[in-house]
Amino acid sequence: MTVRILRAAGRAAAPWKNGGGVTREIAAGPEDAGMDAFAWRVSLADVGADGPFSVFPEVTRVLTVVEGAGMELTAGGVPLRADERFVPHRFAGDVATHGRLLEGPVVNFNVMYREALTDALVSVVRGRLTVAVPPEATVLVVALDGTAVLEDTGTGTGTGTGTGTGVALGPYDAAVVTGESPGVLRADGHTALVTLRSRQRSA
Repeated sequence: MTVRILRAAGRAAAPWKNGGGVTREIAAGPEDAGMDAFAWRVSLADVGADGPFSVFPEVTRVLTVVEGAGMELTAGGVPLRADERFVPHRFAGDVATHGRLLEGPVVNFNVMYREALTDALVSVVRGRLTVAVPPEATVLVVALDGTAVLEDTGTGTGTGTGTGTGVALGPYDAAVVTGESPGVLRADGHTALVTLRSRQRSA
């Protein structure tokens, strides 16, 4: 298993596509892809006021409230109440969406992906479990609160990767995991697991 660590410290903030808020990209595929070119994108968003969401053609979104009391969304005229932390909510990203804060600012963990290019599964876990990486897939591990440890991950690339003794992730630190061999995750707090598999196959 190969592990690349993406630390939260120093992560750049950028305006939303519609200019209505601030987002901090955690990872994207292809790496460094722009807002109109990604197959998938995982980020954190600070939301301090009611307002519209950016519209992304042919994109599916999964929103998880990680700080604050939550939001009430209307996506394409369909109401969606995200009032419990660490519960993922899936909705279309290519329809008009409006968000109303329930009790003050929130921080959302966002996964966006183009279904024509990528299959994405989002879950939030706690405890100790095996992280299996499907063939030709990438698993993104993000500590949302508390700490998470990838145990006995072996060698990898990037700052803070494992050396056989484990890799510790603080809040909002992430690990990009690839390879066929499973590893073990110990999540002392809530931790997101995002499994991303390309729908494009080589001939």
